[in-house]
Amino acid sequence: MSQVAIVTGGTRGIGAAISKALIDEGFTVAANYGGNKEAAEEFAAATGAHPYQWDVSDFEACREGVARVESDLGPVKVLVNNAGITRDGTLHKMTPEQWQQVIQTNLSSCFNMCRAIIEGMRERGYGRIVNIGSINGQAGQYGQVNYAAAKSGIHGFTKALAQEGAAKGITVNAIAPGYIETSMVAKVPDRVLEKIVAGIPVGRLGQPEEIARGVTFLVAPEAGFITGSTLSINGGQHMY
Repeated sequence: MSQVAIVTGGTRGIGAAISKALIDEGFTVAANYGGNKEAAEEFAAATGAHPYQWDVSDFEACREGVARVESDLGPVKVLVNNAGITRDGTLHKMTPEQWQQVIQTNLSSCFNMCRAIIEGMRERGYGRIVNIGSINGQAGQYGQVNYAAAKSGIHGFTKALAQEGAAKGITVNAIAPGYIETSMVAKVPDRVLEKIVAGIPVGRLGQPEEIARGVTFLVAPEAGFITGSTLSINGGQHMY
């Protein structure tokens, strides 16, 4: 029986690439999505993923969603916290709603989802958790104090939970993507994007599949000695 993996935000962009890569590795993938049921069902039909809709910013919705997945597919062995949004703006113009939406969806969702699966992983003595951070959580970014705070929080969350899970066979790692060719990055004005690409040593945007490759590496059974780490996949744009 294949292992069950949940990928939040798993039907679009980086999440879709992660879902596909895990399916190719033999996982049964529950691809969570927040909206656009038609697109999610099309993605599922094309890939074999199992689509599940719930709001990752809602604690009870996550608990109920995980329960549905485990009832339908079996115990969750792998969790990839990928869901994220942007609500950009400089701090002196940012609204409390812009702040809360990003913090709840990008950061609190990691708590919500990990809390829903951690007891089962501890009981079974095995688990793989990968949290998708960001280069902007490492280096900051103008106009993204909410996003940078949330993604930076993910990196700290990862290190703390890794210490709690280590003795129970649970690894917890993060990936910090740089600028990846997705619909989110496509919204960046051309002149700004040109400057961004000029600052990437490899001279191009990353591809979603390159992030997915990092995920499959970290969730492999053979990766049990890697925990509390952040894998930066950014074309050399930020090194530390």
